[in-house]
Amino acid sequence: MTDRGANGDDDAPDGNRDADDGTGEEGLTYADAGVDIDASEAATAALVGAVEGVSGDYAGLLDIGDRYLALATDGVGTKLLVAEALGDYSTVGIDCIAMNVNDLAAAGVTPVAFVDYLAVDEPDEGFAEQVGQGLRAGCEAADIELVAGETAVMPEVVKSLDLAGTCAGLATDEDLLPGDAEAGDALVGFPSSGIHSNGLTLARQATTREHSYTDPFPVEEYGTPNCSRVEDGETPRIGDVLLEPTRIYTHLLEPLREADAHAAAHITGGGWTNLTRLGEFRYAVDDPFDADPVFDFVQAEGSVDDEEMHRTFNMGTGFVAALAPDDAEAVVAETDGRVIGHVEEAESEDATVEVRGLKLD
Repeated sequence: MTDRGANGDDDAPDGNRDADDGTGEEGLTYADAGVDIDASEAATAALVGAVEGVSGDYAGLLDIGDRYLALATDGVGTKLLVAEALGDYSTVGIDCIAMNVNDLAAAGVTPVAFVDYLAVDEPDEGFAEQVGQGLRAGCEAADIELVAGETAVMPEVVKSLDLAGTCAGLATDEDLLPGDAEAGDALVGFPSSGIHSNGLTLARQATTREHSYTDPFPVEEYGTPNCSRVEDGETPRIGDVLLEPTRIYTHLLEPLREADAHAAAHITGGGWTNLTRLGEFRYAVDDPFDADPVFDFVQAEGSVDDEEMHRTFNMGTGFVAALAPDDAEAVVAETDGRVIGHVEEAESEDATVEVRGLKLD
C-alpha cells in the first residue's frame, strides 16, 4: 500500500491518482473490474425494501422467545477462479465459513450450524472432496456443525462452480452487541490474514496484467506475504497468496461481550467504509495494522489509487470493535488486537472514516 501524506493531498506523487500510470495502462477501479459497490448496495436496498422482517446489518434476527435465531448467508465469490486456475479448492471452504460466521460475530451472535450450497456445471469428485476439506476445517475453526448441504448440477446456469452457504446462530438480548458506537469510544482492530474474500475481481485483473497465478510472488520487490499454503521459507505463487483463507474471528465473541463492546464491523465488501455502519460519527483511524505485501502488489500492478484500495480491501485490518477506552484495553490484553483509532462526533450528518490521510464516506 502506498501511503499518502498526512494532508491527504491528491496531487502527492505517491497518491496514484492518475488514470494512466505512464505505461499506457489505465488505473483500475473495482467498478471498472466489473463490481460497482454503489450499484450493488442500491440493488440490496431494493431487495430488502421489498421484504418485511429483515433486521441487522450483518445478520437477520428472528425473536424465538428467550433468544434470537440469527441467519447469515454469503459465498466465496471470484476467489473461486483463482482456485480453478491452480486446480486447488482445498481452502475455499474455509472462506465460505469465515464470511458467514464473521458477520454473525459482528452482531454478537454465536454461530452454531452451517449449510452449504455447491453449484457445478458438471459433477467432479476431485474438487468436491477438496471443497469439503475446507468446509470441515472452517467449521472446526469456528466451532460449528456442518449439518447439511446441497450440490446442484446446472450446466446452463454456472460455469465451473459456485460455493455459498448459510450460517445459523443464537444469541440472547445480553449477547447481542448494541450495534451503535458512541463518541469517545476507542476502536480496536484485529489483523487480517491477507486479502480475504472480497475485492478479488479487482485483485485478479490487477495481478494478471503482467503475471499469471503460477508465477512466484515477487518478494524481492514487495516483501514476503502471509501465506499458510506453503512451507516456511518457500516462495509462494501469486495464486497461493490470493487464496490465503479468510481469518475467522469468532474467538472474539467472549472478550467483546465481557468488555461490553458497543458495536463491531467485519471489514469486507466496501473496505473501510464498513465502519460507517456503526453510526453517524467520525472514525479516526491513526494506527491501522500494516497492509500485507499482497496489497502493495495489487495496487502497483493495477495502478489502483489509495482511496479505491481502502474502499475495496481490508488493507490489513479484518475486524474492528468500538468500546469505551478502559474496556478496549482489557480486550487488547486478551487478544491480538490493538487500539487503532477512536470515535468522534461527526462534523456533518454523514459518517466518515479517516485513515492513512484519506477521508471515506
